[in-house]
Amino acid sequence: MRADIADVRVGAERLVLAAPQSFMNESGRPVASVSKYFKIELADLLVVYDDIDLPFGRLKLAFEGGHGGHNGLRSVEAALGTKGYPRLKIGVGRPPGRMDPAAYVLRPFSKGEREEVEFLIEDAADAVEQFLVDPIAAQQTANSRRPHSGD
Repeated sequence: MRADIADVRVGAERLVLAAPQSFMNESGRPVASVSKYFKIELADLLVVYDDIDLPFGRLKLAFEGGHGGHNGLRSVEAALGTKGYPRLKIGVGRPPGRMDPAAYVLRPFSKGEREEVEFLIEDAADAVEQFLVDPIAAQQTANSRRPHSGD
């Protein structure tokens, strides 16, 4: 499977967490393998990933869409054979100037980002938990999330 797996319960719901241990642009095969092995329906699969087209600190939950140039999503799309799977985007913002996007997403967070990232992770985890119970409410909550900095 080439993925780290945690099979847990959240309340009455079973949750399989998988972190592919492949290169990001080859993450589709592990995602498809985990879904098949655990018999996860497409509607119950939630792919969580960083998105440079979303401002830092924003979340967006969508039930389908394109890869938007994200090589990891391109791989997932190819392995699943569809664009129709839920995904939670975590905004990391655009790289400054002509900085390479790959270098940008691999760099350490700035001091200001580090102050916000713990809240962002908590809110993303809350969105995943809510997705288990009510995907539409999870979408509304995640998509209305605003950064905590400056509150």
